[in-house]
Amino acid sequence: MSVVGILTAGGDCPGLNAVIRSVVTTVDAAGPHEVVGIRNGWQGLMEGDTKPLGREDVRGILRAGGTILGTSRMDPYVHGDGYASVRGTLERNDIDALIVVGGDGTLRTALRLSEEGVRVIGVPKTIDNDIGATDVTFGFDTAVQVATDALDRLTTTAESHNRVMLCEVMGRTKGWIALYAGLAGGADAILLPEYQLPLDEVARIIKGRHRRGRRYSVVVVAEGVEAPDAIHSEKDVFGFERLGGVAYRIAPVLEQLTGFETRVTVLGHLQRGGTPTAFDRVLATRMGAAAATLALEGADRVMVALHSTRIEPVPLAEACAGIRGVDPELFAVARMFFG
Repeated sequence: MSVVGILTAGGDCPGLNAVIRSVVTTVDAAGPHEVVGIRNGWQGLMEGDTKPLGREDVRGILRAGGTILGTSRMDPYVHGDGYASVRGTLERNDIDALIVVGGDGTLRTALRLSEEGVRVIGVPKTIDNDIGATDVTFGFDTAVQVATDALDRLTTTAESHNRVMLCEVMGRTKGWIALYAGLAGGADAILLPEYQLPLDEVARIIKGRHRRGRRYSVVVVAEGVEAPDAIHSEKDVFGFERLGGVAYRIAPVLEQLTGFETRVTVLGHLQRGGTPTAFDRVLATRMGAAAATLALEGADRVMVALHSTRIEPVPLAEACAGIRGVDPELFAVARMFFG
């Protein structure tokens, strides 16, 4: 009999419960095996906070946002003594393989633990869609849909009041959400961390629209875009930089450059919460099933990834090699629609 542990770490993301449900169901269907849920991410693994998970524990959670296991931003290599901090929990629960559901930082921690002897299977999770070695991460589609819905609403009020509307979306270092939502929502300009569009060029685009009789504009801003006044952001209790609000510093600059009334909407955590889309539910379910199967088969140091339409294992080190940014050809397509 195998015992499979599972934890969700880092920021919450639509589809996490679908992964948990899929792992438990797959392990249960395979025979006399067990799943141990670890509460609150790495913190639970460090503190021994676990619970057994059976099929009855995961019924009805497919459509739920958040994670029934909880999450945190604690890291055993930052807030503890690395492998020594989690060894006791793994041994007491007889965990043979650990399924780690997380973003780039969580997966890098998982890779370090695997190098110290923990058998690890990674599942890529982030609304930012910036993990390497996979075409798409679950949670991204939901975040884009939330942002697109917001842009549709902002466009109508911008047109009604002849205003410039700035919509700030998540994207710490990469602008996938901003680009996709901007394309889907018909944005007149999109500001990404990868491609710093000068504000005087944005102002030129906006003024050009007004000259043509389109007396409103909608601009999408990724939160990681460099602010005009370039101030240092504060950090949270775990030492991570807090972002959010860059659009409020961009707005007065654009208003001064264009002379047009400018307003800001910051979507923030709205993009991470709530019910996952059908696409994210299916992708998360497929990834969870693949991760559980790999764990039972004895796989180690791999991550499940979407390649075209197939879910395949890739080396965990490959997934952690770098953060994946927006393809310049895709940004070039978006630029054709600016203005």
